[in-house]
Amino acid sequence: MKHHSTARRTSRQIALVGAATLLAAACSSSFDDGETEQEESSGPQELSVLIASSGDAETAAVRAAVEAYEEESGNTVNLDVAQDMNQQLSQAFAGGNPPDVFYVDSSQFANYAQGGSLYPYGAEIEDVDDFSPALLQSFTRDGELVCLPKDTSALALAINDTLWEQAGLTEDDYPGTWEELAAVAERLTGDGVTGLVTSSEYQRLGAFMTEAGGWITNADQTEVTADSPENVEALEFVQTMLNDGVMAFATDVDAGWGGEAFGKGQAAMTIEGGWLAGAMEADYPDVGYTVVPMPEGPAGQGTLAYTNCWGVAQDSAHRAAAVDLVRFLTQGDQQIAMGEAFGAIPSRQSAAEEYLAAHPEEAAWGATGDWVQGPVTVAGFDRVLGQFNTDLQSLRTADVSEILANLQTYGEAALEDNQ
Repeated sequence: MKHHSTARRTSRQIALVGAATLLAAACSSSFDDGETEQEESSGPQELSVLIASSGDAETAAVRAAVEAYEEESGNTVNLDVAQDMNQQLSQAFAGGNPPDVFYVDSSQFANYAQGGSLYPYGAEIEDVDDFSPALLQSFTRDGELVCLPKDTSALALAINDTLWEQAGLTEDDYPGTWEELAAVAERLTGDGVTGLVTSSEYQRLGAFMTEAGGWITNADQTEVTADSPENVEALEFVQTMLNDGVMAFATDVDAGWGGEAFGKGQAAMTIEGGWLAGAMEADYPDVGYTVVPMPEGPAGQGTLAYTNCWGVAQDSAHRAAAVDLVRFLTQGDQQIAMGEAFGAIPSRQSAAEEYLAAHPEEAAWGATGDWVQGPVTVAGFDRVLGQFNTDLQSLRTADVSEILANLQTYGEAALEDNQ
């Protein structure tokens, strides 16, 4: 459905965001020479929060949300926006001075959980059944829910309405298959515009792998399935579009990411999640666009979904208050406020239903079903996937089979290390 970013600036949004809150300026829990102080359980608490923001819209919404919590609880919350989340969080843990509450990327979850850095508070959440079961599974270890998913978003295809119409295309031409995607990308390419621009990372290109019936591991992540005919077919399809000049990576057009190329009109289409909405509203408010599901591949529907959880440090001196903050931030009205501010789909099923009813144009970002693939969450696999992303940068001229064979080899070694 049509999505004009200016339409999101409603009084309802302002009211919701104003009723929310998360705050600023990095401040750590008090730790002395790496030794955890006795946990504080009474009186006003001072909490530190570290997030990896997608941009100004998310940062403002999270700031907005902590102030409401401060007012309600009497506690103080200091928010720091990480420049490099994984590096800063790892250094904080290594130094014995972690933030009390922080974003945990699903790709890093197993590493932190395995290392004992996360306080497993899932059993303390009374209404946990309202959260998406698939998202909860991403943050469950050995049958124990460790942390709550803060939101979610599936990848979808965003289409620039003006460029679409200028190419003589209509709603009937929205691509439903790979063949149709390649055809419209060709129609849209020219005069400084590339039909489809996205990043070279598996976090975007992996959607084509699922649409071909492949993926990096099996469902329970006990076996690496990277070196498969399905994955070869998917990456060769992308390779063909690249070589035909109807698709490009963001770096090819001097853009930082697909959303930037899309907002600047260098890309007629891009593949992104709900975070695109906040970026478009903040940086390109006059660009009208439509979000449709990813086109089906040889195996049918497929896409990738992403989420973070609200982690609580095992060594926090304020664990009870930290869990209380997480409860507040994951309330339905707070999650809806986040969605209004920067397009995050609520992880609560009841809140997601309400949010998507108000924003049907974002339905593709809220996709659910067994064809929606979650991330690989095997401890140590982040290094394997980092190498995969490096290899994908040269996909245009690379041997696809060799890329996948390397991924298979490195992935099997990582799995073996976990046994």
